[in-house]
Amino acid sequence: MNILRASASDLGRAIESGALDPVDVAEAFLEAIDEHPFSARIYTEVLRDRACSEALAARDRAKRGMRLGPLDGVPISWKDLFDSRGSATEAGSDLLAGRIPDRDAEVLYRASQGGAICLGKVHMSELAFSGLGLNPIKETPPCINDHDAVSGGSSSGSAASVAFGLAPLSIGSDTGGSVRIPAAWNDLVGLKTTSGRVSLQGVVPLCARFDTVGPLARSVEDAAYALSLIEGTRPMKLGKRSKLGIKLAVLGTSVLDGLEDRPKKAFEAAVERIKNAGIEVHVIKAPEVAKALDLSPVLFAPEAYGTWKEVIERAPEKMYPEILERFRGGASVSAAEYVSAWHRLDQLRDQYAARVSEFDAVLCPTAPILPPNAKRLLEDHDYYVSKNLLALRNTRVGNLMGGCSITLPTGYASCGLSLMGAPMHEERLLVLAHTIEGLFA
Repeated sequence: MNILRASASDLGRAIESGALDPVDVAEAFLEAIDEHPFSARIYTEVLRDRACSEALAARDRAKRGMRLGPLDGVPISWKDLFDSRGSATEAGSDLLAGRIPDRDAEVLYRASQGGAICLGKVHMSELAFSGLGLNPIKETPPCINDHDAVSGGSSSGSAASVAFGLAPLSIGSDTGGSVRIPAAWNDLVGLKTTSGRVSLQGVVPLCARFDTVGPLARSVEDAAYALSLIEGTRPMKLGKRSKLGIKLAVLGTSVLDGLEDRPKKAFEAAVERIKNAGIEVHVIKAPEVAKALDLSPVLFAPEAYGTWKEVIERAPEKMYPEILERFRGGASVSAAEYVSAWHRLDQLRDQYAARVSEFDAVLCPTAPILPPNAKRLLEDHDYYVSKNLLALRNTRVGNLMGGCSITLPTGYASCGLSLMGAPMHEERLLVLAHTIEGLFA
């Protein structure tokens, strides 16, 4: 087994059988991080002592037949907005330089209680407010398919750490696409959980009403185990559904507009393969989606700026200007406009839920564009703004509609297929995704 390329689930099974020692697994990843030319662009800090200590404890449990779960002894990287006791958590921003929490975020604590090994913290978009992953303040992780391109944000380092073989699994966050975009652009599985399902205690916030926590992984099985791990629940049994009886919808509103050639071909090929497998697929129009997308400027930036205004305005010169401008864009929205927009969004969510209730999931391309060139993003303001908005457009539908979503690799480089499910139905979505994943193997 190639430890650096194995799935988290396969590593866990090898540890369970005695074929692998958790210490050897941890050391393999630590050595790979030390030697990789991009490691400094991916990891903010490698928590070597913690990883080695946790690996030794996992070895002892494995020897005594007392493993805590399927990912006991498996290393995980963590986006740098999850508090980690005694080590810096700066959320990709110099505004939080030197911030060292004295306790783990609840999801990190639960993962450690489940036996996972904390490898370290990985880079991200500044304060998580970009879908591109460009961060000239700290570091910009590369895309696995184009090292001159961004890896997607804001969980940029999470995706890069898994894609480049520097972690088998990573935990990120998703407010408007920040798990799914980097997962798609790096040919990974990415799960956006329902808002309110996974604890945000000890997670540096962006927009608390939209913020969610989720895994970036090599397989749906890994994502399912990771969800159980960070929730502290019993691992779900991930079976496959009969393809007969599955009913899917292709969203025909907004998300298919202006697709670049490869994402368009990837999506069409994926839908065709699903149909050829005998799965029922319908194209639907959902005008409430377009109306919800139009509300985005009144919902995201005002909450983000309201959350960070005092910190930002004490030292705005410490921020990347593009991110600063995006935060400040929320300053002009009145409280009445913000509250009214949320009332309207709640109505649109109800309409959308009724429209899609007969379907097991709604399909769309995860991102309408390929990863943009990092150098051009730095040099061309209009290019940056347009690419950031396009990158987030499709994934944001899942956040606005309030459900859970997952992106799967399609076999086309940097092109993902999104499946959007109902709120709090992650288990059903994961089983469905596991079934569909098999069509692309």
